[in-house]
Amino acid sequence: MESKNNDLIKKIQSSIPDFSKGQKLIANFIINHYDKAAFMTAAKLGDEVGVSESTVVRFANEIGFDGYPKLQKVLKELIKSKLTSVQRIEVSSNRINEDNILKSVLQSDMEKIKMTLDEIDQNSFNNIVESILNAKKIYILGVRSSAPLASFLGFYFNLIFDNVRLVHTTSVSEMFEQIIYASEGDVVIGISFPRYSKRTINALKFGKSRGATVISITDSVESPLAQCSDHSLIARSDMASFVDSLVAPLSVINALIAAIGVRRKQHVYDTFENLEKIWEEYQIYEKHDGEDNDAINGKEDC
Repeated sequence: MESKNNDLIKKIQSSIPDFSKGQKLIANFIINHYDKAAFMTAAKLGDEVGVSESTVVRFANEIGFDGYPKLQKVLKELIKSKLTSVQRIEVSSNRINEDNILKSVLQSDMEKIKMTLDEIDQNSFNNIVESILNAKKIYILGVRSSAPLASFLGFYFNLIFDNVRLVHTTSVSEMFEQIIYASEGDVVIGISFPRYSKRTINALKFGKSRGATVISITDSVESPLAQCSDHSLIARSDMASFVDSLVAPLSVINALIAAIGVRRKQHVYDTFENLEKIWEEYQIYEKHDGEDNDAINGKEDC
């Protein structure tokens, strides 16, 4: 993905001598401020550089795109893996309604789930379920902001399977030490979203070199994780300020856990039946069935 999008910038740069005066203004703005241009309408970009909206549309056609939205989409893909946290804050400040941040962020997350639902490949999902069910051992990797997603997946997979390893890492060497025995018949699941983790990418490449089936949970088929995977689950991710929006990825992971749970229904039932007895014996959870009358009657302070 990165080389493809970098080719766009190089193409614009090399074509500048042939552009009209207005097109040169657009080209220079995109080259120097593609992070901002990606979220501008054609009209707004035109206002920014002092040309008409139709000139912006013609510019997109001139460099090989069927309309300005197609160019904008490629620019958005480009910035996802390149923006620093500071740049993210600058870009998102123009996209979030500061008078109602709660509504803006929740609506954005809802849109990401809808787009994920519209675009996800059901056959790929089914193949991933089969691969996991047939795996000798399951390795789950996710670092930085993707670590909570990996932990969530690992928590529930450990209730379903007895062959799961959640890879905890603070260094590259530790990650490889924990997956060194991955081999044919095993599954390595890597989770990462822009800005993509090099540690996770390299670990997936290593797993593939060892003959394991590699599954990625990421944001695009052009993601560097997807490029080195046998199967990919694609979930839309975007940024709200410096924060990664991981609502859609978590929803997809939830669906994956549910699908596998259905396939191993009796095992899951037996496991939770035993766990309920353990939780009751060791008082793991707060009771709400009237047994703790003092607490219910307000005699015990919080």
